[in-house]
Amino acid sequence: MDTRDPKVFHASLTNSATGAAPRITFFPPAWRGLGGLAVVIFAGGGYGRRADHEGGGYAACFAAEGIAAFVVDYRTAPEGGRHPAMLEDAQAALETIRRRADEFAIDPDKLGVVGSSAGGHLAAHAMVDRPDRAGPVPLRPAFGVLCYPVIHARGPHAHQGSIRNLLGEHPPETALDEVSVVDRVTPETPSAFLWHTLEDTSVPVENSLDFAAALRRNGVPFELHIYQRGGHGIGRKTALPWMTDCLRWLREFSETGGA
Repeated sequence: MDTRDPKVFHASLTNSATGAAPRITFFPPAWRGLGGLAVVIFAGGGYGRRADHEGGGYAACFAAEGIAAFVVDYRTAPEGGRHPAMLEDAQAALETIRRRADEFAIDPDKLGVVGSSAGGHLAAHAMVDRPDRAGPVPLRPAFGVLCYPVIHARGPHAHQGSIRNLLGEHPPETALDEVSVVDRVTPETPSAFLWHTLEDTSVPVENSLDFAAALRRNGVPFELHIYQRGGHGIGRKTALPWMTDCLRWLREFSETGGA
């Protein structure tokens, strides 16, 4: 795939319950750099839709900087079902892209996730999950970029709309435990770049602060940026320097492996 035009394909592993396979759009990098670094992007939208400015908009920017980018159209509620459908789509995408790494000219060990808001929750969930099925292709990303992510599943800082779309109206405590990613961080969780704004009234900044604290407790490297101005879902619509900071962090990750 040498052309710069985005290419659409589907994950090769279908969901056993629905037969669905997430659609993936590949944005080839403008130049081959950063040692084959690549990102899999999950847009936000409260698990009820997908916001393109946090999907294709991000992907075009990463591709212009020499980073291969893949946007995943993961399932959303209500038609697409509930948890674990979204996580299954994310893991199927990661596995498929890694299997085809030679075709995309990427390094499968430098394949990370990028997620915003509810997409940030999905990215974080892929980072902390320990899949039941084992195989030769890892399902866990190499790193994560979390943009104003939904992290808490319960309590005053949870984004109730996202959790409701993910689990339904009255989820059992066991289901809340499964998706409370802040409580599932371990020393094996990959390193992360996080950013948030103090003015975010939809997903409070405590989501990023508490995930960073969990990474810290477990000795996982991370970089956290809290900007004073800006609301929720802003993506790249403001002059915040988060993309510049993120690209620098990704270059460092490519050189050091996150150490």
